[in-house]
Amino acid sequence: MHAVIRHYRGESQLFDELERRTDDVERVIRGVPGFTSYHLVRTADGGFSVGVFEDESGAAESTRVAGDWVRQNLPDLTVSPPEVIEGRVILHLGR
Repeated sequence: MHAVIRHYRGESQLFDELERRTDDVERVIRGVPGFTSYHLVRTADGGFSVGVFEDESGAAESTRVAGDWVRQNLPDLTVSPPEVIEGRVILHLGR
């Protein structure tokens, strides 16, 4: 498995919109090949997402489709590129 974290600092407006459009976000991310899990987390100044995919190509595709979705659906928002951290999952726990 491969995980990707996208950290958006200073992007409270983006997270306001993402929270309003969670159905759209879910549809886009679940459509990525190899989808395993996804979390969208709000912080004091924006937020971050954590996606887990079966392989590195799924993680990379999720970053691409997320960026495309923001550009297409929120054209009036100026969003700085996120800090992207990714790597091989060495332990995965869940309920």
